[in-house]
This record gives sequence, structure tokens and C-alpha cells, in this order.
Amino acid sequence: MNANFNKLTKLPETIGFELINLKKLAVNSNKLIFLPRSITHLTSLRVLDARLNCLRALPEDLENLINLQILNVSQNFQYLQNLPYSIGLLISLLELDVSYNKITTLPDSMGCMKKLQKLSVEGNPLVSPPAEVFEQGLHAVKGYLSEKMNGGHKSPPKKKSWVGKLVKYGTFSGYTLRGTSNGEREGFFISEYRSIDGLASPRHIGMFSPRRLFSPGRSVKKYVPRDDARATPRERRGILRVREGTRPEFAVQRQNCFLVVICIQRSGLEAESQ
Repeated sequence: MNANFNKLTKLPETIGFELINLKKLAVNSNKLIFLPRSITHLTSLRVLDARLNCLRALPEDLENLINLQILNVSQNFQYLQNLPYSIGLLISLLELDVSYNKITTLPDSMGCMKKLQKLSVEGNPLVSPPAEVFEQGLHAVKGYLSEKMNGGHKSPPKKKSWVGKLVKYGTFSGYTLRGTSNGEREGFFISEYRSIDGLASPRHIGMFSPRRLFSPGRSVKKYVPRDDARATPRERRGILRVREGTRPEFAVQRQNCFLVVICIQRSGLEAESQ
């Protein structure tokens, strides 16, 4: 299909659905701003010539053009600034001409274009790949883009285990087991293991006695019954605060601690009976 040297500003939106067997589409020397998205459905298309237009962008799904061999979008001058990533997925493309546009970067995906034999990029303010790479030829350009694409997908560095920090500062009494050649993961080995049941023995039960927990020398203040008429003025002020709800935590803490002591004493008795 030849529609060159006209004043076309757009193509029919349904062109890709109506001309499914089209093999060549030449629309150069027009005033096209965009190519219709349906053009990506022309799976039999082999040549697409859209040079000398005002193209702002190319369709995103170019990889559907599996038989496309020649693509020419040159001389769109200041309008065409970017190429879609899908242009590197044109598996059958042999010639690509994007010269005399305003393209600064070629997509990394172009490093996968194994069949590409001719690439024209002159007349563009290219930054990537740099000029010295183009001087080495097409093979160097594809290698540069391929390395850049692979380099952008590096695996994140392995985070250090927080257990290692405990070992470093002596908090954790164990040593590290490194991975072996069989692919075993890193682990930690504890040299000694002591059961926590020892805290329930009669030797340690005094640590949790009510007298030790609620002695006047401790940070927990003495609890005074609300109706004790013999309380000192300071104790009365404490009673008043408990009644007003400002310091109810003393009574709750006392009850909870008694429950802990009862549970520990019971477990200690059971251990001795066994």
C-alpha cells in the first residue's frame, strides 16, 4: 500500500483490522502525528515506511509485528524523541532507520535484536550509547545495550542476620555455621542450653515473693487499702489519686504480680513432686 506525498494527518483507526494480509505500508512525506494502535495487528507486514512525517511517538505493542523486516521512521526531526521498549522485540527486523530525529537514548531492549544488520542513527543528539561505541560498529552497540539491560537487574545484596550482631556483642552465646559446597544455608549453633524451668525451683522462687516485689525500698509504691483510717497524709494522697482514677496502675500491677507468683510456686511444687 502506497500513500506517499499526501497531506494525511491520520490513518484510519481500523486499518490493522481490515488489511490483515498487508505486507508493505508506505506513508512517507505526509503530516502524520501518530500511527494508529491497530497497526500492530498487521502480523504479515514486512515493510513500514513512515519517514518525513511529524510523528510524536510509535505504538507500544510493536512486538506483535513478528514478520517486520524494514522499519523507517527517519526525518521526523524535532518531533520524535523516544523509541518504545517494544522496538527491541521485533524478532525479524533486519533494517532500522531512526536518523534525523531528536532521540537521546536507544532502548536497552535493542541489545536483543540478533537479526538486525543495519542501524541508522545519524542526526540525533544521542547520549546512550556514546559516540565511541557507535564507532566500533553495530555489534558493539548491541553488546553495550545488552550489558546495560542485564546490569539493571542485579539481585539486591543479602541482608545480614540480626543474630550475628548478638554474637558480635556477646549477647548470644553461640557460633556461626557457614554454608558448605552443598548449598546449605548459614546458621547458628548454641553451645549450651538451659531450660527456663529452673526459675521455678525453690532456689529462685524467692525472687518473686510478694515481700520482695512490694517492699518499701522498691520502685513500686506501697498499696494502702482505701478504708484504712490509720494512713499517713502522704498515703491518703495516694489513696485519693487511686480513687480519682489517676494512678490505678498500682492495684493492677499488684494483682498481676500475685498471679505470676502463684503460677511459679505451683509449677515449682509440681517439679519437686516429680
